Amino acid sequence: MRLAVLTCLVAIGGLCGFAPSASANTKVLVKTRTYDISGTTGAALIEAMDRNGPKRHGFMTHAIALTAYTVSWDLEISREGGVCRLRQANGTLDLTYTLPRMVSAATPALQKRWKRFFAGVRAHEHNHGRIARTMMRATERSITGLEFADNWVCSKTHREARRRIKAVYAEYEAKQNAFDAREHRHGGHVERLIGALLRKQ
Repeated sequence: MRLAVLTCLVAIGGLCGFAPSASANTKVLVKTRTYDISGTTGAALIEAMDRNGPKRHGFMTHAIALTAYTVSWDLEISREGGVCRLRQANGTLDLTYTLPRMVSAATPALQKRWKRFFAGVRAHEHNHGRIARTMMRATERSITGLEFADNWVCSKTHREARRRIKAVYAEYEAKQNAFDAREHRHGGHVERLIGALLRKQ
């Protein structure tokens, strides 16, 4: 599952000279949080995750795991000779993964099933992170070279920069939703992971 927030700050650099070309710089900050669960059976572990897992936005239920991220863009636009150009684009993707951690003693069989389950859950969440990273690169490509004949406050250029950023964000949110729909469908990857954890053998 995933939560996401987008912010965009656009500043005008005034009547200064242009940099030779627009430059983009993005950084990715990654944190991993855990919540503790305990149980002596697969069913007990599932119940503990349902009880203690991260709260899903807009839902009363809890998720097994969660990928939350904020996206922010700090853009510098300069104007010269009646033309406004994007001079610098600094993007930050702040990713936080929340994952379960089994703290109770377990039989070798349950420990083996848990490791497989956890690896699958972690891979699912990291795929959300991969999609988000790809979104940042797509946003860079979308706004690089942006320029318009514009007024002295570059209002048209500001609007277009925000429009492009939001359009890429919406495109990749749709990709995130499609990925979740595939993974969580009946008989899908998440259901198979849970089924394997619940098995007695």
